[in-house]
Amino acid sequence: MASALLSLARNQPPKKGVAMTGELTLTGHVLPIGGVREKVIAARRQKIYELILPEPNRGNFEELPDYLKEGITVHFAKRFADVAKVLF
Repeated sequence: MASALLSLARNQPPKKGVAMTGELTLTGHVLPIGGVREKVIAARRQKIYELILPEPNRGNFEELPDYLKEGITVHFAKRFADVAKVLF
């Protein structure tokens, strides 16, 4: 939702072909999520190969089998500003 609001405020669409997941605190910190494996699989099924994941989930992603990580570019975000850099 924060990305959609920023897109509206900037009058600029976000980059296409990027999937993201996460939750923000009121101060803009990106919180960890569950189900990294399932979300990566879902992105691959939709032919999305660029993802934004919370930094605290880096270990979860790195533990995935190589065949799931192959061909995927992952950006790890600590703050919403990290997300905005990738999207815009």
